[in-house]
Amino acid sequence: MANLILLLGDQLSDRISALQAANPAEDRVVLAEVLSEASHVPHHPQKILLIFAAMRQFARHLEQQGWQVSYQRLDDADALGDLGQVLQRELARGHYARVIMTHCGEYRLHRQMRRWQAEWPLPVEIRPDTRFICPLRVFRQWAEERKEWRMEYFYRLMRRRTGLLMTAEGKPVGGKWNFDADNRRAYDGKRPLPLLPTTTLDEEGQTLAAMIAGRFSTHFGDLQAFHWPVNRVQALHLLGIFIEQGLPGFGDYQDALSSQSPFLFHSLLSSSINIGLLDPLEVCQQAEAAYHAGQAPLNAVEGFIRQIIGWREYVRGVYWQTMPEYAESNALAAQRPLPAAYWGAPTGMACIREVVSAVRQYGYAHHIQRLMVTGNWALLLGVQPKAVCEWYLAVFVDAFEWVELPNTLGMALHGDGGLLASKPYAASGKYIQRQGDYCAGCDYQVSRVTEPDSCPFNSLYWHFLKRHQARFAEHPRMAMIYRNWQRMEAGQQQAILQRAEWLLEHIDQL
Repeated sequence: MANLILLLGDQLSDRISALQAANPAEDRVVLAEVLSEASHVPHHPQKILLIFAAMRQFARHLEQQGWQVSYQRLDDADALGDLGQVLQRELARGHYARVIMTHCGEYRLHRQMRRWQAEWPLPVEIRPDTRFICPLRVFRQWAEERKEWRMEYFYRLMRRRTGLLMTAEGKPVGGKWNFDADNRRAYDGKRPLPLLPTTTLDEEGQTLAAMIAGRFSTHFGDLQAFHWPVNRVQALHLLGIFIEQGLPGFGDYQDALSSQSPFLFHSLLSSSINIGLLDPLEVCQQAEAAYHAGQAPLNAVEGFIRQIIGWREYVRGVYWQTMPEYAESNALAAQRPLPAAYWGAPTGMACIREVVSAVRQYGYAHHIQRLMVTGNWALLLGVQPKAVCEWYLAVFVDAFEWVELPNTLGMALHGDGGLLASKPYAASGKYIQRQGDYCAGCDYQVSRVTEPDSCPFNSLYWHFLKRHQARFAEHPRMAMIYRNWQRMEAGQQQAILQRAEWLLEHIDQL
């Protein structure tokens, strides 16, 4: 009897475990555009277009390889609302021995799949997602052996497992594991920026885009500047552009903020990797080859590889090790609503305006824009973590919960109490000024703290530290900051706190 194989919109890979040892002549593959997955948060229209267009192209690719494919389009007259219904309909049409699927990227959906295992009359097999470099069992063992989880030590384990940037003697190339200290320059405009690739949608893709524009018109985000790869050929082309043009400058400027470009030297490959068009290890191997060929410096290649085999694998392990409790974490008891500026409301704060405008246009922001601008702002304000996490999941084309939730709740908001990051990534406007040119176009003055035109980040930074003093004052990495606060005169402290309180009361008027 045949097997029924389910593939999700982020599993568009010939290497996906659900397809392994299957028989294209007998087994049937199911892919489905379902409303429940497109709308459980108000996803950016470009994200919906990316996933559905890539699904349609991958379905055609499978058919060309001889697979039998059942595909549901969102606008089919008989389209069903969730994946379980789609599978049940297909099971009623034929005789199947079992249902096969690959471990998904969201606890909500994984729990639904486990219910299928318990309730359906035929076997439901959930296979590990072997696209990831670190199996979940390996992360579990690593985590259980440690009191504290730190990405740096996990990253070293991944370097040893993959052999990336390792010498024959088992030492890190260049004598150090991490060159992060060399990756913090502000962009000076001297190095030419990479060409921004464009994606030309075929006729079906253009029809799909028109349908999405109409059906999801209330979702935040524009469709006009869509340029994300929707098949493997396009993704490999983008990878080639990055290795040649972006990677050489990535190391120096990966933390830079610039009004000249929302992308700078970042790869823009995360969506292609996350939906399966590119394999993370092949991407790292190409970057490593560029280093050995003298085409990119070590600080760039190491920093790029660290983001993929270090941070990406690490946050996935944290997610599956801690869910579902992790999603409810709110260690700093943050309860404020998300400011309207996150949804594009006018603001005089140039950094927020620049980043949110780019998110609306492209569904993208690089990691410092996410962490130290929108994330830092929500942290200082004390915005409720669920509201922030829902925003990040909705507006970024590369956001899937396994990677979004730990990065937002743990890294940006310190909502997990320090599990992911040992201290909160709180910063004043001075950090944003140091990393780029946003402050030049701002209504507020980054050099001021208490005046009516002072940068809101400045007083709110001290307000955040003051209200969480009991938690952080003795932290070894924050004690000096608190000593600086204590050295201020009482009148200055009071003026800072008063300015911050006014800002908190007028947050949607800034």
